[in-house]
This record gives sequence, C-alpha cells and structure tokens, in this order.
Amino acid sequence: MSMFLVLAFLFFIGSVIGWILEVFFRRFISYANPEKKWINPGFCTGPYLPLYGSGLCVLFLVASIESAITIINPFWNKVILFTVMAIAMTIIEYIAGLIAVKIFHVRLWDYSNEWGNIQGIICPRFSAMWAVLSACYYFFIHPHIIEALIWLSNNLAFSFFVGLFFGFFIIDVVHSAQLIAKLKQLAIENDIIVKYENLKLQIRNAHERNKKKYHFFTPFRSEMSLSEHLKEMKNTIKNLKKDNETKL
Repeated sequence: MSMFLVLAFLFFIGSVIGWILEVFFRRFISYANPEKKWINPGFCTGPYLPLYGSGLCVLFLVASIESAITIINPFWNKVILFTVMAIAMTIIEYIAGLIAVKIFHVRLWDYSNEWGNIQGIICPRFSAMWAVLSACYYFFIHPHIIEALIWLSNNLAFSFFVGLFFGFFIIDVVHSAQLIAKLKQLAIENDIIVKYENLKLQIRNAHERNKKKYHFFTPFRSEMSLSEHLKEMKNTIKNLKKDNETKL
C-alpha cells in the first residue's frame, strides 16, 4: 500500500478519534467549560479535527524513524522519541494557532491562563499532554497499524467510507473557511480577536435564554446575526476590562 493511502487512512482515524477525545475533555475536564456542556470542538462542523489527523500522520512518520535514534539505553531511547513527538505536535499546534490568529483574527483555542504559554497558543502543560498521547500512540496504536492497513487493503468496502469521509471533509473545510472569512471581516470591523469556542458558547447560551433548540453540529446557527453576537462579545470584553481597571 502506498504511503499516500497509509497517511490518508491515518488522517481519517486521527481526526475522528481526536474529535472524540476533545468532546469528552471539554465536557468533563476543561476549566474553560465551567458549566460542563457538550461542545462540538474545532474549526469544522463534522466529527473530526484535522489537527489530530495531521498529528497522527506525524507520529507515524516519527515512530517509523526510531532506528535513527542511536541511544543504546532503551529507556532514554523512548524518552527522546516521545520528546521529539511532543515537540513535533507542539509545532503543528503553534503553526495552526498562529495562522488562525494572525491571518484570520480567530483564536481557535486559548491557553492565555496557562503557565509558560506562548501567545496563548501553546503551553508546557499541553505539550506534556502531547508527550503522554505520543507514548499511548507508540505502545497501543503504532504496533497494530500495519495489521490495520492490511485489513483495509483486504476490505475495500471500508475504503469507500474513507473516501466518503474525505468528500464530506473537503466540503466541510470549504464551508468553514467561508465562515472564518466572514468572522475575520467582522473581527477587523469590531477590532477584536474572535475566540471561536467562546462565540459558540455565547450562541448556545442565547438559544437557552430564548428557549430555542441548539444544534450541536451547527453551533453558529442563530436567529441573531454573527455581527450582533460579535458586538455582544466586544461589549463583554469592554466590561471585563473596566471591571479589572476598577479593581486596580
């Protein structure tokens, strides 16, 4: 099986599993969701996160060149390997977050309250979590990837679902990119950086106040326009700044 098909399969698996992990993390662990509500995470609408899909491909490639690490001691060999994996994942996270903030004026996630954070995009705590996830991947997933790929090659019907996934994914990315472009324009007009997850939560709260049905997979559907929601967000930010200045 060609490397392209291998990476396509891994991107599919990583994107879906990563979405599931994020849904449960935000529901039960994340302090950014104090009300413990179910949140559809990420840039896209569907149940997948491209960051995790790309990350799984990178982890596979890094693990594949493990033999290049010439440290004899197996313990330190693995420490170096997982450190390299964590650094690679952190770099991917930083590049994706930086592009979103600098080019589109949208903050897809916010680590501003985390110790040692860099521009609120990456931080030591989540880099350490990437190291843990890298170790889990290495011990529980990587050894079985070749078997999974052999199974895939012998079950071409499943390949249809992988292809279907990429069809929906491309349509979703185009739709989400249009939304991001609209948010960029509104963010520039309102002189703010849009916090993506906060905006989703704000729209959800508006639905609940008005006793309207909230759509998990279409979090930006609302009777109010995005412009109105962003103005509300801007006013909230101003009020918080005033409160902080008053306290000082």
